[in-house]
Amino acid sequence: MEVQRDDAFPGGQSRVHSDDQLAIEIPETAHKISSDSWFQAGFVLTTGINSAYVLGYSGAVMVPLGWAGGVTGLILATFISLYANTLVAKLHEYGGKRHIRYRDLAGFVYGPKAYSLTWVLQYVNLFMINVGYIMLAGQALKAIYLIFRDDNAVKLPYFITIAGFTSGIFAICIPHLSALRIWLGFSTFFGLVYIVAAVSLSLRDGIQAPPRDYSIPGTDTGKIFTTIGASASLVFAFNTGMLPEIQATVRPPVVGNMMKALYFQFSVGVLPLYAVVFMGYWAYGNGASSYLLNNVHGPVWVKIFANLSSFFQSVIALHIFASPMYEYVDTKYGIKGSAMAFKNLSFRILVRGSYIGITTLVSAALPFLGDFMSLTGAVSTFPLTFILANHMYLVANSKKLTSFQKSWHWINVCFFSLMAVAAATAAFRLITLHFKTYHLFADM
Repeated sequence: MEVQRDDAFPGGQSRVHSDDQLAIEIPETAHKISSDSWFQAGFVLTTGINSAYVLGYSGAVMVPLGWAGGVTGLILATFISLYANTLVAKLHEYGGKRHIRYRDLAGFVYGPKAYSLTWVLQYVNLFMINVGYIMLAGQALKAIYLIFRDDNAVKLPYFITIAGFTSGIFAICIPHLSALRIWLGFSTFFGLVYIVAAVSLSLRDGIQAPPRDYSIPGTDTGKIFTTIGASASLVFAFNTGMLPEIQATVRPPVVGNMMKALYFQFSVGVLPLYAVVFMGYWAYGNGASSYLLNNVHGPVWVKIFANLSSFFQSVIALHIFASPMYEYVDTKYGIKGSAMAFKNLSFRILVRGSYIGITTLVSAALPFLGDFMSLTGAVSTFPLTFILANHMYLVANSKKLTSFQKSWHWINVCFFSLMAVAAATAAFRLITLHFKTYHLFADM
């Protein structure tokens, strides 16, 4: 096997010959690649869309959109997201190079400036997602506390701090994304627990409750902004913003196997999300909470178990979305070999502990979960998943596409660019309004 080094591109690259003698260049990385089955990648993707965030979509999506807009929006977002993700997956080995990072792909297609811009967008996206996970984990702990003591003596920021500490310990113990393995099984189990509990308890409450109000709350102007913000939450629900990083872990043929993982995610994987979102809105109408387990009534042990599952699943899911940052610093500083070596362990304690500490501080200071979902969708998920995906595919295949196909991709680029601007404006407006009502480190 021939191995060559190429330092002309950020990160350096190794050239290796695959079994079919086609040269594929693979960037250097301290983490494992080409080691996982498509099924494991499918579970990573499904974990992302059925994480504890799913407990917030009844309030963040259905309440602002109502039955017609919410159902139509979720179904459209499913198909649009599948389409956009397939475009990115098909570019994984574009130009004889394996693009194991989103920024590598953008840099190869557009150049160094796009490499840096995409890097910024992606890390903003992943950081804000992780902020939300720590918020969710903190809310789950607070919900357990309120089952026993309804005195608010211990505020949400304290529970967020506990959640952050737990996430930091987990991040130090799991060296890279492929090492999750058995934890993906636990994640699936935890997810099933709070999904089944939320659906069954919501069904019970809905049957026993009087008629609900399904009207969209707010003034006419407010409805416009909340509708736009909800559209950003829709795309946030289905997209990771780190598809090339997940695809990097998949065994060859990487494109074919990633397509299987995506079909799994957007078929079997979306059914639990639909069940929770629609059942929660049916049961509580426009009173559905941004954390559905705050609405449900039922046996104490069920609610405790569901909230504990939400807490632990959030800790595991956070690690998935933090892994690109971990991969970058581990690769930059040559953190290879045994995960328990003193150098490697102390490095993880310092770097990952600091990252989780900053994330926890932001989560405690600005605990506006629904607003963060909208803002993340607007400023990073729209550009990464829809705008860049369509335009990169257009540039990479410009000589192969028909005029109609080119026009289709340009329409997508323009439409989602406008949506991103509108959604960001709506999200900032909502955050501003919340700042007038709440203070930093608020107990929500």
